[in-house]
Amino acid sequence: MATQEASSVDDVIAEPGIEPGASAETMLVTTDSFEEYEQEMSSSIDDRQMKESTTSTISELQEDVRDIPTTPNAATPTDPKPSTTTVDETEIDDGTQQLSLNSLDIDPLRNKAWLAQKKHIFILSQAGKPIYSRHSSEDKLVTLMGVMQALVSFVQAGNDMIRSVHAGDTNFVFVVKGPLILVTVSKTLESVPQLVLQLTYVYNQIVSVLTQSQLTRVYDQRRNFDLRRLLTGSERLIDHLLNFMDREPAFFLGAIKCLPLLPSMRDSITQTIVQTCGKIKNLVFAILLANNQLVTLVRMKKYFIHPADLHLIQNLVDSSESFKTVESWTPICLPKFDSNGFMHGHVSYLAEDCQACLLLLTVERDVFYTLSEAKQKIVEKLRRTNCLEAINESMNKTSVTTAEIGLPEMRHVLYKCRSTAQFWSPGFQPPYTTDEEIERLLGLYQCLHHRLHAPNRPLKLIFQQLDKETMLAWVTSGFELYVTFEPLVTKPDAINSVSKLLKWIKKEEERLFILNSPTF
Repeated sequence: MATQEASSVDDVIAEPGIEPGASAETMLVTTDSFEEYEQEMSSSIDDRQMKESTTSTISELQEDVRDIPTTPNAATPTDPKPSTTTVDETEIDDGTQQLSLNSLDIDPLRNKAWLAQKKHIFILSQAGKPIYSRHSSEDKLVTLMGVMQALVSFVQAGNDMIRSVHAGDTNFVFVVKGPLILVTVSKTLESVPQLVLQLTYVYNQIVSVLTQSQLTRVYDQRRNFDLRRLLTGSERLIDHLLNFMDREPAFFLGAIKCLPLLPSMRDSITQTIVQTCGKIKNLVFAILLANNQLVTLVRMKKYFIHPADLHLIQNLVDSSESFKTVESWTPICLPKFDSNGFMHGHVSYLAEDCQACLLLLTVERDVFYTLSEAKQKIVEKLRRTNCLEAINESMNKTSVTTAEIGLPEMRHVLYKCRSTAQFWSPGFQPPYTTDEEIERLLGLYQCLHHRLHAPNRPLKLIFQQLDKETMLAWVTSGFELYVTFEPLVTKPDAINSVSKLLKWIKKEEERLFILNSPTF
């Protein structure tokens, strides 16, 4: 295996004005989550103590809209319930193995299938109380979690914190968040910072169900509290999130992928939402998702949404089949937006013949019917302007491959625009057509990502020739690029292909990215 690094490629590839997808406007917070968690890992124990914030974004919003009248008949409906209580076990991908292990009345530590899992996730309280295990019942792992708690406590007693333990090809990674301890035991190629990022997402998933203030309060009142009582039904959200992160590069990229649409159609959809919801003053976000991709996002002025929060929303929608059959009214805490308060979400799919999901997020409790009426008006307008048809066409269309855009030597690519926190990737093509090969490819991307962002020695450019493929990774002030080539491609040919790729993305940027930031 040969690895080459060079700085001269910038001069060969870069051309004035080429930063595909770049925009001065964005509806997303563009702070890099990966870098945030790197800083957190380097901070002191005192800095990492989770304390309830003295300010609340949601409280500020509620103050702003306190005097705004709502619909006289508006009331919280009795039928719609938080979707976290209605998720069915059959809705979770790859859950059969976990369920089968749970159903076996055996010690997981003596089960070869359990021991052979590439990655385990454990959650316990600082008192050592089991809360969650990814691949078996946490009740059967009381002793193991007790050892984990003892390790954390022993190191903390020395005014230090345990971060990771390395044994052969296995990484044991610990994250202490407030009253919780999260641990992963991983045999994957993921780096320690990437595993920390995943554990933080899991923690944020719990916060999204409970809020940070409630989580802190229950443990302040009772150190031995069994958190599973409050998380009943929500474990499957964590299951789905972990499976989601294993196959989706959006998480380690800290970015969102948009549904490809003609600019005129996206603008029409956005304006329909703005015109319909513009007078609903207490509406903070209107988010339209399709196939786990963002169609459009309209926000209240002054407020932005973090990609990490949007990923949790995607996970909620993707894991809840019940949203497809009934309009739901569900509390949602967005940890990056405000970890101490709930927003209230009207969640529904547009129509039976258009499986895009619309979320209308507000800080008001009693506006379900107001938002339901708004949603119906939006759907009627979108149908009249053929926007539903355009969404369906894009959802059903096979993703373009690099071969189809005239780059046969290029197998796959991840492109992230840093100024908008959005990314684009083509469809998978041979040899990446099986789950195993796709997982291997994403693992290679994660290795490149870690090397580009390594805190001790970050790199700007990597050109790496492996047995089965050649990889190129490049980070600039404007974008990040990860490219997979045929194994025998030469460096000049790779550079030439990257130049062609950037020109193609630039040409298609209005279709592939959202370049404005609409507000109510």
